[in-house]
Amino acid sequence: MPGPKSAPLPSDAGATPGMLLLRKEMAAGTMRPLGELALGGHRLDLRLGHDAIWLIVRRPGRGGIAMRAAFFPAGCDDARVIREVAGEAFRIEADSAIGRHRVVVRVSATGILAIRVTTSLVPAAPLLVSFAPRDLYPLDAADDPLGAGGRVEAAQRGMNTAAIYFRLDDPDFGSVLYLQDLTSLNRYFAATKTKPDGAVGGVWPEIGYLLPTPPQRGTPPDAPLPASEETIISDAHLAFHDDSGDDEQAVARRYLALLGTAYRHIAQPPSDYRDWVARAEKSLADLATSPKATIRHYGHLYAHPYTGAEYPDSMVQLSLLATIRDYEVWSGTTAGIGAELAAGVGKFYDSKLKTLRRYLPNVGRDKDKNAVDSWYLYHPLSQLGRLAIDGDRAALRLFRKSIDYGIKAAHHFGYRWPIQYDVRDFRVITKARDDAGLGQTDVGGIYAYVMLQAFELTDEWRFLDEARAAIDASKGMRFELNYQANLTAWGAAACLRLWRITNEETYLRQSYVFLASFFHNCAIWESEIDHARHYRNFLGVTALHDAPYMALYECFDSFAAFECYLKDSGPELDPEVRLLLSEYCRYALDRAWFYYPDALPAEAISDEQRETNGHIDRELSFPVEDLYVDGQQAGQVGQEIYGAGAAFVFASRAFHSVSNAPFRIFCDHFLLASERVGERALTFQLGGGEGRVASLALVRTGRAKLPGFTVTTLAGDSLPVHRSHPARIEYRVPANGRVALNW
Repeated sequence: MPGPKSAPLPSDAGATPGMLLLRKEMAAGTMRPLGELALGGHRLDLRLGHDAIWLIVRRPGRGGIAMRAAFFPAGCDDARVIREVAGEAFRIEADSAIGRHRVVVRVSATGILAIRVTTSLVPAAPLLVSFAPRDLYPLDAADDPLGAGGRVEAAQRGMNTAAIYFRLDDPDFGSVLYLQDLTSLNRYFAATKTKPDGAVGGVWPEIGYLLPTPPQRGTPPDAPLPASEETIISDAHLAFHDDSGDDEQAVARRYLALLGTAYRHIAQPPSDYRDWVARAEKSLADLATSPKATIRHYGHLYAHPYTGAEYPDSMVQLSLLATIRDYEVWSGTTAGIGAELAAGVGKFYDSKLKTLRRYLPNVGRDKDKNAVDSWYLYHPLSQLGRLAIDGDRAALRLFRKSIDYGIKAAHHFGYRWPIQYDVRDFRVITKARDDAGLGQTDVGGIYAYVMLQAFELTDEWRFLDEARAAIDASKGMRFELNYQANLTAWGAAACLRLWRITNEETYLRQSYVFLASFFHNCAIWESEIDHARHYRNFLGVTALHDAPYMALYECFDSFAAFECYLKDSGPELDPEVRLLLSEYCRYALDRAWFYYPDALPAEAISDEQRETNGHIDRELSFPVEDLYVDGQQAGQVGQEIYGAGAAFVFASRAFHSVSNAPFRIFCDHFLLASERVGERALTFQLGGGEGRVASLALVRTGRAKLPGFTVTTLAGDSLPVHRSHPARIEYRVPANGRVALNW
């Protein structure tokens, strides 16, 4: 006998089999109840359907979402609720022809509602996994997935965080972040030889996670899940916000709040202490002595961009110079290589155009010396600005001579820059990066930061007006704002500085738009796929919006930008934003170590590099440009000498000298304030996420033994030693609080 009829399909709407079956079962009310839970304004139901266990979350009268927690292609023989386990809301076991599924549901209803659904499978036989449908459907007030209206704001890009962020506004259910914790699924990827490239996404209303499966054409798959072994096949995190408004700044703020909430519940790998001071000293020595690092033109010394390859350019020269100066100030020493690099900077200046050029006048004919990427005009200016603010008069003169051309370019393009143009007349060479016509969408961010540097150096209000105009022009890009990670990070820093100067909250809120786009391009999981098992990638960000790899230059430059952002912030900053920024920087100090060839096994490094980009020399303390979340060999692009600045930045930010003491302090969070309160006592304030833990190490600087230490919290609690080494003692301290140190 035919079952109850569902409502007619909306006209011209396509529907998948999974969508139609869910629609029918919801309309007929034939699902078997397994459990229910009231969660404030939400209600959670677990139901057994024809071929799945469903988790359904509703707001009465406002719709909801349905998540397929377990899929049984041939139906389910039995499903039972297991007695409660501490920390779990539900535990269900279900048997079918393919094996036994276990579904565990955990709920956190403090503040933002967060639900975690972990599904594992014990196959009845070695199981060759085949297609499974996506697992998430919005529901209207009548539980119809085809009647729900909303918008997907952001979905997984490549191998980055497997998340989808969407708004269900018809009915007004709110906003949802769905995230698969891919770290938990490494065993599945290894067994099935699959990769979660773009695994979370979909087309409304069938969205969510598409279980990676081997290709079903050509050679049949031959990598089964092992029989009788439990393997996690889904580890989903859902975070809910009641608001669904379309305002761009509010959308970004909600995304960061939901992402920060989910972050607190996902698997987070350990991070290890790295000796960035020793790495900086080795990098300085290699810059000064290796013929592969530098070349002479016009009697001056210039850095190669890559090992023994490529023409000198102003971005490389000034990035190295600015980071070396940071290290010199921090260490109280002078590096001869810094003065040599500084002496040649002026040769990049074109007195006719009144701007810095990318290349020297004698660049080879194989380069278009007049072509410039939009960001390449402003990044060298930002480095000059840093040097000038620190008191470098030569840098100030060059900065002031070049700044008006930068403004002229901004006006010509209406604060919306193309990919590449001719520096002589602004003729566009490459307009857009994609079919949508988008150029370098975040250049306005670093332009604004340069204008704020100019304002600080000159007190001329026109520069503040320029910064405002550029940030205002960045509005409307939503999650397409990010073009290159470090530019987006500096845009966030510029917004926050503008907020501090003007006291206009719109700039604080616009900083969240920059940050949302930045974290949309992060990989918030630790891959163990192929060669990725040899290095860390957690919280790494792809160099470009669509790049297949993470790059160290973008990593450490973003780190520097976020230091500025956090130090300009205050109690008004959203807690989850502070958490995400602090965690990004904490993991950068560990993850970045693996860009150096001597930290990787030889088999993890490519034998071939991009044409004209030289080669990899494992003896040199310069990083490879590229690490891959999907486990490809590192260094396919080359070994970037301009990335050597990473060691100088990390050493000068994470290590802190203590006068008249035989040690220095390492902390993987920024110290926002410190005070020497006694001959053998000091206090310092950390600015990390609430409820998080920071790593503090007291590192020997000479031959003398380390003294005895007492580390206490503001409340007077003495903290135990976490780990002891001959040359350092490590503690775990509150990441957001005041700490006292006595010795």
